[in-house]
This record gives sequence, C-alpha cells and structure tokens, in this order.
Amino acid sequence: MIDEPAIISAAQKGDLPAFNQLVLNHQTLAYNVAYRILGDPDLAADATQDAFIKAYKALHTFHGGAFRPWLLRIVTNTCYDYLRAKKRKPASSLEDAYDSGEHELRFRDPTDGPETYAERRELNRAIQSSIAQLGVDQRAVVVLVDVQGFSYEEAASILNVSLGTVKSRLSRARARLRDILQEYQELLPARYRSSIRENA
Repeated sequence: MIDEPAIISAAQKGDLPAFNQLVLNHQTLAYNVAYRILGDPDLAADATQDAFIKAYKALHTFHGGAFRPWLLRIVTNTCYDYLRAKKRKPASSLEDAYDSGEHELRFRDPTDGPETYAERRELNRAIQSSIAQLGVDQRAVVVLVDVQGFSYEEAASILNVSLGTVKSRLSRARARLRDILQEYQELLPARYRSSIRENA
C-alpha cells in the first residue's frame, strides 16, 4: 500500500524522487483527462507535463485532503490555457490528430482482433469528436464524470465550481451529446442506440 501523504510530505520538502513517484502514480489519469479535453495526443502530453511542473511549484500550497482533485484542477486549468492559446493561434484540425491514430495505439487491447480494434477505434473517434463539439466547461465536466467516473462532488472540487453548476453543465452536455451521437448510431452498442432514439 502506497503511503501517499508521506510521499507528498517528502516532495514538499524538496525530495525529487518522491515527487517523481507522485507523477508515476497519477500520470495516466492526468494524461487521459487532458487528452479528452484537448482532443490532441501531442497537446495532451505537453499539457500534462506542464501541469506536473506547475504542481511541483505549487506543492507548498497543498495542505492535505485528497491530492487527486487538487492535481486535476491544475491539469484542467492548464488545458483551458492551451485551448485559449489554440483559439488565438489555430493549428491543425482535430481530425488530423485522430488520423494519426497514436492515442488509440497506446491503449490498444492486445486481445482485440483486427475487426474489433477497427470498430473500437472508430467509436473512440466518434466519442472524442462529439466531446470536442461541446463548450470547454461542458467538455470538462463530461470528461470528469462520464469518462473518468468522478462523483459530482469530486468534479465540483476539481473544477472549483458549485455542485449545482456541475449538475446543470452535465445535464446540458449530455443532452447535446445525445444530439451529436445520432450521427454515429451505427457505431454504438445496441443499448445506447435505443436510448438515443428514445431521447431524440
């Protein structure tokens, strides 16, 4: 069992190996959140790295409690900064990022056959494309609650907003996603197709 409070305490005293352990413990989650918000694997990797640098510099401001929400607040804020910068200086489209296939290959299940892998990849693209069409605030709450499985309370803590704000953003985001996903019904499992039709 990892004694995370002890590792955090050591890192706050300047122990770099302790901080590196925190990075190892949380880097996959941090990257996945960044990727889902940004929709670009390279940008997500950069944002994750920047977020950990910011976390290291701000570690003295962490005064106990749950470390993961504290860290993910830094990750999501860094993603917001990247999206604002991208809006000022448009780069390649999200479609270009999907075409590279790099993110899907990193998380490929080795037991998948070629057909299953292709279907999973297309579904992943459809979901990510749909999430990317949401406003950034709705996108963040969908990523945290529906993709990563955080509770409403945890999402509110990470995003530094009220519980009511999380619920209203999530409600609007889910309604919007239902509309968008109608374009991709053939890729969705049957139970989701009928749910979309009923809510359409």
